[in-house]
Amino acid sequence: MSTLQRIALVLTIIGAINWGLIGFFQFDLVAAIFGGPGSAISRTIYALVGIAGLINLGLLFKPNEETVREDAKEPEMR
Repeated sequence: MSTLQRIALVLTIIGAINWGLIGFFQFDLVAAIFGGPGSAISRTIYALVGIAGLINLGLLFKPNEETVREDAKEPEMR
């Protein structure tokens, strides 16, 4: 996993926690910390989390390394 994907994953987790707080407690942590949902820094963070989610879409289509290794070990049966 590249550094960019790790950063994107951390941002996605932060976004998921924020959405969980909104869903369960009607509390927007990002807005509370950075001055409301309309502030420039809050909107920037929301945008970065959205971009991170798009970057992480690539992880859905990346083959699992363990599966690839196991497939390479199995002899072909014909």
